[in-house]
Amino acid sequence: MAINVNVYLIVGLGFSILIILYLIWRMRRVRQQLSFIKDALHDIKDGNLNRRIVTRENDMTKQICYDINSIVIDSQLRIIQQRQAEQAYKRLMTSLSHDVKTPLTSLVGYLEAIEKGIVTGTERDEYIHVALDKANRLKDFVTILFEWVKLDAREQVFHFEILDINELSRNIIAEWVPILENAGIEYEVEIPERECFLRIDSNSYMRILNNLLENIITHSGADYVSFRIFEDTQQVKILVMDNGRGISSGDLPYIFERMYQCDQSRSTKGNGFGLSIVKELVSAHKGKISVSSTLERGTVFTILLPKIL
Repeated sequence: MAINVNVYLIVGLGFSILIILYLIWRMRRVRQQLSFIKDALHDIKDGNLNRRIVTRENDMTKQICYDINSIVIDSQLRIIQQRQAEQAYKRLMTSLSHDVKTPLTSLVGYLEAIEKGIVTGTERDEYIHVALDKANRLKDFVTILFEWVKLDAREQVFHFEILDINELSRNIIAEWVPILENAGIEYEVEIPERECFLRIDSNSYMRILNNLLENIITHSGADYVSFRIFEDTQQVKILVMDNGRGISSGDLPYIFERMYQCDQSRSTKGNGFGLSIVKELVSAHKGKISVSSTLERGTVFTILLPKIL
């Protein structure tokens, strides 16, 4: 009996020693890992966002290491995005400087010629007319620039209402009929008679259609425009089509980007903000816009707006 007790004591003592040794090893591993974490944090603090903490699957600090690595990766991505945004804004400011400076310089030249009496009579009247036209274009550019800045900064105030999209569209298109006729453009409008209610900011929706139609008149060279509305149980589809010169496949992916202008045949006028504003306004309505085009055959803009469910 005494022998059995001694055996149990020895086994228990051995087992206890093993546990103690294991705990000591684990503590040393944790202390070593904490030292690695401390060094990594110092390195990250000094700006090395490429630093990562290597850990083992059974390490007690595994989750901490994973979280630190995740935070560093997120910070690295944000810095990359910030630098890209800074570069984009630098390019934007360069483009804006050019787009403002060029017409402003021309405007000043016309006004100086008038003021100094270099032109007189009918020619002077023509100079005044051209100067006024350039001043109005500059005013329109500044207005649309401020509109885009407000949208980009998420400072645009929307007033959403439950409105009949079909009736609203009819009213907007009706105002474009004389403009299209004066431009020698044939048109076809297909809007359902039945009511279809969506959550809409009427001013923004008007801007969407105005920008698309103005884009067609200014750039496409089309002599035919079609406006159609379709609906199903989930959404409303709006198609704005023309039979103009189309957009090249190289330009197509970028036309909704700010300040982007296509080839010279389509960029003699405009400021590169119109379609960018359209995309932002459609997104504000929880909708989507896409475009398809074939050179010398025309372009189709498709807007999808969700229904009230």
